[in-house]
Amino acid sequence: MFSAPACSNQSAINTNEDLAEYKEAKTSAIDIQASIAKPTFTTKTIATFNEPWAMTALPQKNNESLKLLVTQKSGELLIVNTATGIKTAVTGVPEIAYGGQGGLGDIIVAPDFANSNIIYMSYVEAGKGTDSKKFGAKVIKAKLSGLDSQSPSLQRIIPVWQQTPKVKGQGHYSHRLLFSPDGRYLYISSGERQQKTPAQDMSVNLGKIVRLNLDGSIPRDNPFADNLNTNTIAAQFWSIGHRNVLGMAFDNKGQLWAHEMGPRGGDELNLIKKGKNYGWPLVSNGRNYSGIDIPDHETRPEFEAPKITWTPVISPSSISIYTADRHNDFPAWQNNALISGLSSKALIVVDFDDNNVASERYRYDMGERIRSVLSMDGEVWLLEDGSEGRLLQLLPK
Repeated sequence: MFSAPACSNQSAINTNEDLAEYKEAKTSAIDIQASIAKPTFTTKTIATFNEPWAMTALPQKNNESLKLLVTQKSGELLIVNTATGIKTAVTGVPEIAYGGQGGLGDIIVAPDFANSNIIYMSYVEAGKGTDSKKFGAKVIKAKLSGLDSQSPSLQRIIPVWQQTPKVKGQGHYSHRLLFSPDGRYLYISSGERQQKTPAQDMSVNLGKIVRLNLDGSIPRDNPFADNLNTNTIAAQFWSIGHRNVLGMAFDNKGQLWAHEMGPRGGDELNLIKKGKNYGWPLVSNGRNYSGIDIPDHETRPEFEAPKITWTPVISPSSISIYTADRHNDFPAWQNNALISGLSSKALIVVDFDDNNVASERYRYDMGERIRSVLSMDGEVWLLEDGSEGRLLQLLPK
């Protein structure tokens, strides 16, 4: 088994359609925000991990130190005290299939976690029988027991969702998790598993963004819920035509944004709308790895076009919306999207205007592949990728 990098495979510098267009846009952005200095920061190393993939914050009690849940691809779930750097392993994690881009994935805490101690987690499982040597993502919920002890564990594990069908290969699982702002719905990104055509196939849930009730049942107001009795797969879908969505977040207006990796070029930031088709693999602002061109979005107006595309790619790996709360470390980033980059080795800050026009505002060279970014109470945390990936806190200068 091996750990493969994400599929966007080019060194990254920021452009939109081409370098000239990027320079024009960048100059315009500088003019508009000339009076606002680019925030600067130092980094503080909290702990190191072996192939970390995702993190989420546990609710804080009184004035106790912030604790994070961190997943490692090879199957470990850890509680990290950000004040001390002490890591505590959580037992009871299900058996996972580790290899390629697969393994233990995303983790989020239930909206009522303070009372229920319920977490939701995604991971890759191997098929059995006729599905032997095939793989797919799975989502579970479980109770995190013994949180304040030296031996926390997952109890009462309940399956919520899985990719259908399982397929060969170990890429493009996506399996990001997100709750709606009102806490009623669970959104799951499901990659097209490097198969392309499933993204437009309504009989499989690959290449889609899925929306479910918290127990895994299907909301009656989903865009394809008319198929609930005849095609329960399609009834899951919130949007279709996606490639590899590794970041989802709601902005301060309650709108859903998601980024996904393009092929050779064409990484995208999309405003996700109910029932819309985002075009993969029929359109893309990138090219196939073979070099064969793919029609751009503008050639097919029936598909939703991205708000930003990046060519060369940034390899976006996660997204978090910055909002100040108990802390306000970076007031200039208020309501901006923070995007972590793998091949770009960068933290990218994106601004949205009142008309949902998105633009890259700042880019910070972090020197290492960045797997995850988390804005929490006005503080910002980064996870580096790889075998010695560091958890970093950004400290404003």
